[in-house]
Amino acid sequence: MHSLPADWASLAAVVFLLGMKHGCDADHLATIDGLTRVGRRAGARYAPYCGVLFSLGHGTVVLAIAALVGCASEQWHTPAWLERSGVVISMFFLVLLGVLNLRAVFAAAPHEVVAPVGIKGRCLGRLAQVRRPWLVMVVGALFALSFDTVSQAALFAATAAEYGGVRAALWLGTLFLGGMLLTDGCNGLWIARLIARSDELARIASRVMGLAVGSVSLMVAAVGVARLAAPSFARWSEGHELAFGALVVGLVLLSFVAGRALARRRDPGRLLPA
Repeated sequence: MHSLPADWASLAAVVFLLGMKHGCDADHLATIDGLTRVGRRAGARYAPYCGVLFSLGHGTVVLAIAALVGCASEQWHTPAWLERSGVVISMFFLVLLGVLNLRAVFAAAPHEVVAPVGIKGRCLGRLAQVRRPWLVMVVGALFALSFDTVSQAALFAATAAEYGGVRAALWLGTLFLGGMLLTDGCNGLWIARLIARSDELARIASRVMGLAVGSVSLMVAAVGVARLAAPSFARWSEGHELAFGALVVGLVLLSFVAGRALARRRDPGRLLPA
């Protein structure tokens, strides 16, 4: 969880970046990867846009939570136990996802394209194999019914109370959705292009992205541990949410660029499509 800034412009920027960072979550990447592969095998035209559809379903639930909390914000405040529980649960899953994704990279055979590893998607059973656009949105909505997403949406909706309640909460929810839509949408397109080819370029790019996702997950978890264990670090980190969110998103973007650059050095004549 994050302590959000009081200034509206800073608050809006942080929530948008939180949405982008949320879209970089390993569970999102893994589920979008799986949905895109199913769509590709079925020859569905929507397959490259699974990330967008997933994000729209996810964001719809976030907006609903923001509206509900915004309506109740005058009588209800986010309890401290909710924030702390959200941090602990998020850290546990971030560490687990980080380890699993790094393990997937190092355990993959040289000829394999590394697929991101998720946890929540495995709990969906046959829903993870859906072949209809609206069902992809349903999967995204189900993903939002998790403790960390609900508590995060409740936090920034409650923070918006002083700016007008429901309207401000919906604006923040929309900004969060916009950031998530950007990263999830780009991720879906990127995965669709990787799936379309299984050559050396795809293998290199998938490994670089896997290393980045695993490392970023562990880094975010480490920051959360430091905030809980060291009050001085927690005080220092307040007001740096925007910079930290930008760093996380920047690292994932840098891994994409690095993957393309490494692939180009290995095979200058065959670039991975942009």
